[in-house]
Amino acid sequence: GVLCEENMRGVQFNLEDLVAHSDPAHRKGAQMIPATRRCLFASFLTASPRILEPVYQVDIDVPPSVMGGVFNVLSKRRGHVIEEQQKSGSPMYSIKAHLPVNESFGFAAELRGQTGGQAFPQCVFDHWQLLPGDPLEQTTRAGAVVTNIRQRKGLNPVIPKLDNFLDKL
Repeated sequence: GVLCEENMRGVQFNLEDLVAHSDPAHRKGAQMIPATRRCLFASFLTASPRILEPVYQVDIDVPPSVMGGVFNVLSKRRGHVIEEQQKSGSPMYSIKAHLPVNESFGFAAELRGQTGGQAFPQCVFDHWQLLPGDPLEQTTRAGAVVTNIRQRKGLNPVIPKLDNFLDKL
């Protein structure tokens, strides 16, 4: 999409009126696609867009003596525990948690450091969740994520203004 040139999910555009040029030479893809793209980008910017972030399900096997370290690392990285149970016939506990993928870089190393190497995480993609905040405002977490993605891709860090999508004759 227009925010950071990533795939969009859960978006529907309803075209209610279209006036096409009467000459067939001006109704080809090379003329229609750029105009349609500008129109859709402009409508997207006016529709209060939001950002979805991928979330891992993290399974961690850990002895009870170092569970506090696991909870500390998860909470520091916006993770939250969804299930915690003792493994049958073992003193080990199994913890299931959700952790945003963006917060997972260096997670295993930090977790091992906090638990003396006794926690063993396994991460698998689980779902997408709404990132709080308005991505059009750089002061929010969503805005910071959009700015970082745009910079990483070599795009202008500022999201294009609505005026950029107006046709000017």
